[in-house]
Amino acid sequence: MMKLKNRWLIALSAVAIHLSIGSAYAYSVFQNPLASQLGWETTQVALAFTIAIFFLGVSAAFFGPFVEKKGPRKAALLAAVLFSTGLVGAGVAVSMESLALFLLFYGAVGGMGLGLGYISPVSTLVKWFPDRRGLATGMAVFGFGAGALIASPVAAQLIESVGIASTFFILGATFFILMVSGALYIAKPPVDWKPKTMLEKEEKQTQPVKEDLAQLTAKEAVKTKRFWMLWVMMFINISVGIMLISVASPMAQEKVGMTAIAAASMVGIMGLFNGGGRILWASASDYIGRARVYTIFFSIQLVAFLILPTISNVLLFQALIFIVISIYGGGFASLPAFIGDLFGTKELGAIHGLLLTSWSMAGVVGPMVVSFVREATNSYNLTFYIFAGLLVCAFVTSIYMTKNIKEVKKEKELRVIETKLA
Repeated sequence: MMKLKNRWLIALSAVAIHLSIGSAYAYSVFQNPLASQLGWETTQVALAFTIAIFFLGVSAAFFGPFVEKKGPRKAALLAAVLFSTGLVGAGVAVSMESLALFLLFYGAVGGMGLGLGYISPVSTLVKWFPDRRGLATGMAVFGFGAGALIASPVAAQLIESVGIASTFFILGATFFILMVSGALYIAKPPVDWKPKTMLEKEEKQTQPVKEDLAQLTAKEAVKTKRFWMLWVMMFINISVGIMLISVASPMAQEKVGMTAIAAASMVGIMGLFNGGGRILWASASDYIGRARVYTIFFSIQLVAFLILPTISNVLLFQALIFIVISIYGGGFASLPAFIGDLFGTKELGAIHGLLLTSWSMAGVVGPMVVSFVREATNSYNLTFYIFAGLLVCAFVTSIYMTKNIKEVKKEKELRVIETKLA
């Protein structure tokens, strides 16, 4: 009989993979050097990141069935190959001064590695932590949010000392080793496995056992109302967060008069809240419920976005931005556990991948809307009101989600009663 793996080491392996792909959030470090050294337009350089995020969502949906069929280890190893190839290819493109090649490797190939690397460990963690789904996925996705904190200073130092191309080569090799190390330990738990503490509680009946709402395949899940309600909620939550991330520095300078250095420091701190919010909110969802957490998300964000247009105080402005960014991260971290609650773990990776198409759409819509409004009105204020309107839609959707969950639970209970009577 094979020795059971340590689930906390499984979690650590997932963090190693997510820290690697999370380095994508440090892309802004490359923007000015690429533009100045190669003469590429700022919009052209930024396009590579947009393409990467787009391919993240699309590939997550495409590779979802692959993760379920081949398992997390093979999926994570393929993610390591794709992501590292994207970085090394980007270095080759810089050496050749080819923008098209850069967009292909960093954007498309690297983006596919991002998508596959994002979903492959998370769906496995949910199965290893049936008692603490939120905490487990929060830890892994924290790595993605915090990856930029490590990668940013390292990449900046490497660019100065060895140049842009060599920096991509070094990062590509380093992340390949780190991702492969994590991938080699990851494995699914035995079927119907539960931790000892959970089994003891069930035997003593010290607390009611939480059951998943259903056990659905990806094809069955997309036919339910709750799948599309969750898609809308994620799309709006991501759009709000990524909009702020895309313009945080210039917005802070324009709205509350922060200096460029102070605004840059704020952006760095946003990374901490992005990562920290993933653990905090996901852990909280284990106790207060996933549906309730999302309703709280949209309530807080709505209030913040109605206040932000009128704010001139630097500290209050930053506080509200940090709260919203923590919710942005918390939405990502709570999603896999919410999927498990709603649809079970039967094909969690595939369903997770399909829902991450909302990230692809939001990654384009959020930055485009804020840029268009800023150019048209010479102000960011209207943007806050537009997204406040979207947050109202998300809040209402979250209320309907809670209602739908209660209805499904009642139907499930009635079927059990009917079966017993028969």
